[in-house]
Amino acid sequence: MIRRILFLSLLGGTSLLTYAQENVLQYVKPITGTRKMGHTYPGATVPFGMVQLSPDTDTIPYEMNGRYNKDVYKYCAGYQYEDKTITGFSHTHFSGTGHSDLGDFLIMPAVGELQLNPGTADHPESGYRSRFSHSTEIAEPNYYKVKLEDNNIIAELTTSTRVGFHQYTFPASSRSHIILDMMAGIYNYENKNVWTFIRVENDTLVTGFRQTNGWARTRIEYFAMAFSKPFKAYGHQNYAKDVYKGFWRKFDQTKDFPEMAGKQIRAWFDFNTTEGEQVKIKFALSPVSTQGALKNLRAEIPGWDFEAVKRAGQAQWTAELNKIQITSGSREEKENFYTAMYHAFINPTVYMDTDGAYRGLDMNIHTANGYTNYTTFSLWDTYRALHPLFNVIQPKRNADMIQSMLHHYEQSVQHMLPVWSHYANENWCMTGYHSVSVIADAIMKGNAPFDVNKALDACVATARHRTYDGLGYYMDMGYVPEDKNGASVSKTLEYAYDDWCIAQVAQKLGRTDLYNEFIRRAVNYKNVYDRSTGFMRPRLSDGSFKVSFDPLQTHDQGFIEGNAWNYSLYVPHHPDSMIAMMGGKKQFTQHLDSLFTMELPDKYFAETEDITRDGIIGNYVHGNEPSHHVAYLYNWTGHPWKTQERIRMILKKMYHPGPDGLGGNDDCGQMSAWYIFSSLGFYPVCPGSNQYALGSPAIDKATLQLENGRTFTIEARNQGDKNVYVQKVVLNGTPLNRWYITHEEIMNGGKVEFYMSARRGNK
Repeated sequence: MIRRILFLSLLGGTSLLTYAQENVLQYVKPITGTRKMGHTYPGATVPFGMVQLSPDTDTIPYEMNGRYNKDVYKYCAGYQYEDKTITGFSHTHFSGTGHSDLGDFLIMPAVGELQLNPGTADHPESGYRSRFSHSTEIAEPNYYKVKLEDNNIIAELTTSTRVGFHQYTFPASSRSHIILDMMAGIYNYENKNVWTFIRVENDTLVTGFRQTNGWARTRIEYFAMAFSKPFKAYGHQNYAKDVYKGFWRKFDQTKDFPEMAGKQIRAWFDFNTTEGEQVKIKFALSPVSTQGALKNLRAEIPGWDFEAVKRAGQAQWTAELNKIQITSGSREEKENFYTAMYHAFINPTVYMDTDGAYRGLDMNIHTANGYTNYTTFSLWDTYRALHPLFNVIQPKRNADMIQSMLHHYEQSVQHMLPVWSHYANENWCMTGYHSVSVIADAIMKGNAPFDVNKALDACVATARHRTYDGLGYYMDMGYVPEDKNGASVSKTLEYAYDDWCIAQVAQKLGRTDLYNEFIRRAVNYKNVYDRSTGFMRPRLSDGSFKVSFDPLQTHDQGFIEGNAWNYSLYVPHHPDSMIAMMGGKKQFTQHLDSLFTMELPDKYFAETEDITRDGIIGNYVHGNEPSHHVAYLYNWTGHPWKTQERIRMILKKMYHPGPDGLGGNDDCGQMSAWYIFSSLGFYPVCPGSNQYALGSPAIDKATLQLENGRTFTIEARNQGDKNVYVQKVVLNGTPLNRWYITHEEIMNGGKVEFYMSARRGNK
């Protein structure tokens, strides 16, 4: 670490030495986004770690009386800041999603009479859950601590990539327990557990697996659990109706029987503890086998030094967070920025054992040779800014993520790239085929250490899959008809953008036939534009526009997570054409202005839990991703000062370092990536191109430590809360007479200077 600090100081002078010595971890607030709609979790994980060890504050059934339970939406990450009790600590969590799964292998320490049900929030004493207070809660990168008040137990959590490390400080008791709940999970579908199995190897080692049928149709996770001291007794209760059938009745399986199997199992392990005694647990995961989990455990955490594991994980976070080093006079800005970097570096997650073995989409075991295999691809969200951010500061990881996508394609019966995938499953969630955008962005930016022609073939095969989500209609008619396939306008617009991405790669690789095919498809957005209303509008299979049309409504209007006002601005690959189509710069500017200033009536917030005023400014929906590029479109209308003004407003309104500090789901880091780019002063309006639109930097200075050994510095002179307008931009000493910067200019290293003022610029 000393050598790294010296190396960084030699690269950038004394100011970099100051950066390297500063504890950037102090600015990360994992609690941000845990209230309301942020859907983040406060627990421990390392960058892109396979284990996300975090408290769960309630277990909510997905359905109530046969209908979708709206309350379940709050618990996408398992934790809600407003809750007063903790049910336990599970090992897998999504960060910031709008749907959920996971919550595997919940562990809860307890003392006194053994209780094997979680109880209720109103009466936690009726089960194993416990009250807690935020006053005793500490959440840092790779460390979580809380006091479980009902049992007077201090819980501490940390992790390595594949192993969760628990440390529980008990009171004196002859009845101390560790409960392992194999039934618990996030989004508890009825009959979610297909099968669970626990094997007691000896008095300190337990192995097993859990197979579930939830959002992922068939998901299998194996574990190895080691205790720091022998347990004196153990047992389990099986809550299924078909227990103890056949020859198994020859044994009393409820206590001290080494094999526990069934759909609904809760197990316990008993200890004697002295006052202040710590019982530690190492809990390793594997997508392959219990043997793989055991190998992961021994490879990553061979000993029992909790503090050493915590320090090692926090050192990983320090290294990752220092890839962008900022100067700001505002502590809040530093907390916002480094918390955003933290959230951006959680997903996608590593999905393989230490030997490279992983479970593929075909449920067979594969080996990742020469790359790290990843999972959790929320691509409808993350193609917009997260993966472009990775191309700048995490290019090696992003290339590995793309190789993971390409192997997904090879293992897919449909021969399609991932849409929304996790844990060897494709969920088919959301619209478009945005793996194409991620792949194209990497290829066009020169970050493609893989067979680019094979990658293009995978993109083409995906885009020609006629049976996928209205794509056959789109190919034949040039649009998706609403009477044949819902959310038709969103799909048409997104397919057209993805097709443009394919065309760019085909042109770069000299495959003219493919370029011609997909550049024609890239203008299909014109087929859903209605000149009479000035909006994108759903069309029917007879060619007519849908008669009943409300441009402010989302549902049943041809859109998903947006309305016509927002989606009419979604042509990121042809902004000039879009502006001309919508009446020219003046009229288009008025449309943009209205988007930010209008007031939506209450009726548009009444029907669904994911549409609230929290993530909305006027009719601009920052909490839903289709609008994320919109504020930058003023750069194409001759009003860049409006982009600058809007960006700084959004930064202030939608982000702050507190539990409710995110104006919408973080969506696996997309909201955070938007913040990072926008704070730095530029944004990838159109991934797949090499351009980043300029905005208004909110930091005083930032230095990007690039993987190629170069540095790129952004300096905002005279920047402040009122000085949001850019007077001029200077790149490496030369005035920049355009409102974008290129990827090559960033990766070549150097310096860009923004001269800021409270007065609007001349352009």
